[in-house]
Order: sequence, then structure tokens, then C-alpha cells
Amino acid sequence: MKQYYQIPIAECNEPLVPIPSEHFAFEIPHPYQKLGAPYHNSKADSPYYLRQGVVGSLIAAQKHLQQNHPQWKILIFDAYRPVEVQQFMVDYTFAEIARERGCTFPVSENQKQIILEYIYQFWAVPSLDRATPPPHSTGAALDITLADKNLQPIDMGSPIDEISERSYPDYFANSNQPEAKEYHLHRTILKNAMLAVGFQQHPNEWWHFCLGDQMWAWLTNQQQDNSQVIARYGRC
Repeated sequence: MKQYYQIPIAECNEPLVPIPSEHFAFEIPHPYQKLGAPYHNSKADSPYYLRQGVVGSLIAAQKHLQQNHPQWKILIFDAYRPVEVQQFMVDYTFAEIARERGCTFPVSENQKQIILEYIYQFWAVPSLDRATPPPHSTGAALDITLADKNLQPIDMGSPIDEISERSYPDYFANSNQPEAKEYHLHRTILKNAMLAVGFQQHPNEWWHFCLGDQMWAWLTNQQQDNSQVIARYGRC
């Protein structure tokens, strides 16, 4: 059980709306759709949807970014993710890791639990319980990176969705290597733009940001003494 699932949700019923294409760059084709993830039963006709208020804050983050980097854009890798897609990606990641570890299929129950414990450091449990929604299934979380003036991704030192310590936001913070310093600078630029307008960053993922969901509320309460913020976005 993730700690942020202790946060209550007071659903505000704000609608899911498309992320406006004129403001951002997008990962196209969408990485999970390429794998066959089941978006066809989704309330949105693409993964590039968020709650209306989150979209407004994301546009503000883009403006903040361009104050110092006028030719850069936030690149949207993933946003709204139905629980069915969350389950699909957890299963896909499980199979990939099991193969990498040389497991025989079907995987033993002991091996299964070890792999799932590893996966759930990064991927949220695909829960159908209204009290414990995966963050992306609320329409309040998104995975992003930066793109240059040619809309090419800027090197952050590790790819989105990599399950390793390199994914931690400050992994390169104390390195003396020039390339690593660049990676950390890029991650910091992205983080600063998002936090400046109210987002919070996943502790284990440099690419994941949220606003208004349980993780956001939990992180906000950790940072502010006596704060009792609750979530306003539940599962869509």
C-alpha cells in the first residue's frame, strides 16, 4: 500500500479535456498504444487528456519554462491512463523483467512477488478501488520531458519508464562528470518549471508530475508543517 493512498479524496468532478497541441510537443505515436494497450474503452479518445485545471497549470508551466528557454517545449509522453491500461503496462513490464531474469513461465509465486515488489517502486498498482486509484487514472498525473527547438527530446540521462536508480530525480546531482551535470541541469529545469505552478514530482521518477491527486496531496503535506491537504481528483 502506497503511503499516499491514506489521503482522502473529495472528487470535484472537473472534466477531462484534451491537452492543447499548440503549446506542447508530444510523443507520437504514443508509446503504450504502439504496444497494444487497451485505450478503446477509455472516456477519452487518446492518452493526451488531463483534468481541466491540470491543463491550465501545465500551460502555465510551459510559459514559465520559456522565460529562460524560449525555444524549448514540454514534451508529453503520457497523461490520462485508464486502469485497464495500467494493468496492461504492469503485465507487460512484468513479462519483460521476468525474461531478463531468466525466469521460466509460468513464473513461480515467490518469483512473481519479488518482481512485482520491484515493479511497484515505479508503477502504481492497477487498483479498481475508488479509494486507491492509480495516479494517471485520475487525469491529474502526467509523464513528461523536454524538447528542443527542433522538437527533439533533450537528454535527461535515462529514458522515461526505466526501472532503476537512474530514474530518481537527483540521481546525477553529486556527479562530477560533465555529462551527468548536464543531465541534472535538464532535470532541474523541468522540475522548476512544474513546481513553480503547483505540481509535485514523484520521488522515484524524474518524469512524473501530479497536481490535485492523492500523491500530490501527500507530498504537499510532507513539505508543509500541519498541512492537511486532501485530493480533489479521484479515478475518472
